[in-house]
Amino acid sequence: MALFKKRRKENNDEIKLENLNIPNHIGIIMDGNGRWAKRRGMPRTYGHKAGVDNLIELSKYANSIGVKYMTVYAFSTENWSRPKDEVSYLMYLLDSTFNRLIDTIEKDNIKMKIVGEKDKLSDQLLDVIKRMEEKTKNCTGMTLFIAFNYGSRQEIVHACKEIVNEGKEISIDEIQNHLYTKDGGDVDLLIRTSGEQRISNFMLWQISYSEIYTADTYWPDFNGDCLNKAILEYNKRDRRFGGLKK
Repeated sequence: MALFKKRRKENNDEIKLENLNIPNHIGIIMDGNGRWAKRRGMPRTYGHKAGVDNLIELSKYANSIGVKYMTVYAFSTENWSRPKDEVSYLMYLLDSTFNRLIDTIEKDNIKMKIVGEKDKLSDQLLDVIKRMEEKTKNCTGMTLFIAFNYGSRQEIVHACKEIVNEGKEISIDEIQNHLYTKDGGDVDLLIRTSGEQRISNFMLWQISYSEIYTADTYWPDFNGDCLNKAILEYNKRDRRFGGLKK
């Protein structure tokens, strides 16, 4: 595990965080964009734009402190039921953001991968995803998995179908090796923002033994200091993976 040597301020007292184990893989359910915008008298789309901007900045920060994999829940298979205007804006926002990142993300040494079902995505969006993944495929820093049109139950079914089609026997190892995020392994720390305490069909297989951390902060305000606090709490947990320490 990497070592974390950062400082943050909380309640006007400087707290030194040092020699902490950095989770290898962090999963984040980014929640609260709409409520964040509503508090400011703005439309939900304003919150989604702020949420994307925050994701870019937090990804750079997570990479800088040694996180190896981060998976964020951007759009679920159930989110298609949201108002058509909001869904259309989210598609536009993803497209425009990826186009913007193609020319800049490589310098941050972050590998980008979009995970989820691609069947409902436009050819234009699929093209920009392909170009972005190609552009960053040789980056050696953190891998950022963006779960888009993603549902964990669907992911597990997809993995099982692939295993059967390959003529293999379904097993724990085979399912693990056919998941969208197979390179990242299990999630060590699962974070959900905005005070909600649900899993919402996110990485059900990968979070089997994750430490779960919920923050009252809405996603657009969940910054590096908030991540520090989550990692500090993670280091206080006694991870036994179903067993007992001797």
